[in-house]
Amino acid sequence: MTDKPKVAHRNRWLVLAMLLVVYTFNFLDRQILGILAVPIQENLGLSDSEFGIIGGTAFAILYSVLGVPLALLADKVGKSRVIAGSLVVWSGFTALCGTAWGFWSLFLYRLGVGVGEAGGVAPSYALIADYFPVKERARAIAIYSLGIPIGLGSGVLLGAYIAANVNWQAAFITVGIAGILVAPVFLWIVRDKPMPKPEGVREPMLAVLGILSRKPAFWLLATGAGCSSMAGYGLALWVPKIIAVQFGWTQPGELVKVGQFMASLLLIGGTAGMFLGGVVSDKLAASDRAWYARVPAIAWVLTAPLFMAGLLTTSPVLAWCFLIFANSFNTLWLGPLVTASQHLAPARMRAGTSGAFLMINNLLGLGIGPWLMGAISDQLKGGYGVDSLRYAAIICVGLYLVAAVLVLLAIRSLKRDWVEGEA
Repeated sequence: MTDKPKVAHRNRWLVLAMLLVVYTFNFLDRQILGILAVPIQENLGLSDSEFGIIGGTAFAILYSVLGVPLALLADKVGKSRVIAGSLVVWSGFTALCGTAWGFWSLFLYRLGVGVGEAGGVAPSYALIADYFPVKERARAIAIYSLGIPIGLGSGVLLGAYIAANVNWQAAFITVGIAGILVAPVFLWIVRDKPMPKPEGVREPMLAVLGILSRKPAFWLLATGAGCSSMAGYGLALWVPKIIAVQFGWTQPGELVKVGQFMASLLLIGGTAGMFLGGVVSDKLAASDRAWYARVPAIAWVLTAPLFMAGLLTTSPVLAWCFLIFANSFNTLWLGPLVTASQHLAPARMRAGTSGAFLMINNLLGLGIGPWLMGAISDQLKGGYGVDSLRYAAIICVGLYLVAAVLVLLAIRSLKRDWVEGEA
């Protein structure tokens, strides 16, 4: 009798570990583009605006739109199957990015990466909600979300080393093939947890959207997250190039130095912030669920000035000190806000709820953020030259303050719109 709970406990952490591995590939494949900005732009002759479109808009177009139907499909046919299939698709298109010969070929391949990754995240959130009780959920989502800084950090490090020693094309092909090899292992280990449906209930495919559309808390939380992601995804794509110019690390052999600088920020700062966000919000929200909104808001208010200071200093050491904290506070929001959003609809609609939340977050964050930063940079080039991208980033980090205001406004309606219980 005592063995069964131990096995169940061990299995859910194994499931979480595999979801973390897949999410790491999600962000590794998604953001490896950032460290390769200089060689790709030089090789393919791309402006900052064009590269911003490839880095964000091309990926986001179908990624954001397909997230909801694929999440709803996962609720019907199995979350683990949709995640594994998605991993194969996005990894295959990542490998194809290494064969691109110009703007449109790279645009289309990145579109394909977005199609694949659309089916990965929302079903994963739903699986975590199936395996972990409410009191541990923000923590579990935060651990899963460590895939973001680990994937970003691994991407800049691996991309820099492979590009410096071979070429940028080899970097895409290597990480793409690696992702395809992980898919069958994931499918063998991860199984959907049976979720009994209330007798006699037949849910329309888009019923979740009807429920969420009437809840102000959902719109405020999702839009706040989207504003944060506009700054966050823009910085993820462009900061490697900004750092290279800021400190004069622009020679081909110095790409590894940029990769090491960025990887340390993302792996140390990003993972610490992501984990702390889940732990702190779970503890504070036990007595008042408003902390699921307050924790991200406080973090964002601290994030904006730290990024500004890090991007303005001429000292690499000072920049690292400012940016390590900026990256930490920047990632705190994910665990608490995703947990809160999942309680705005019944448990059987979790994947669809996550998909709707991510659709808004990604349409704003990925669809606009990287392009906006690149477009502002192109406009500032006449006055600021090579530093135009740095000042474009400083302007865009003000979006963190907008995000903080929106999620604080959501607190009153969050308490009213919250769906209690697991059924």
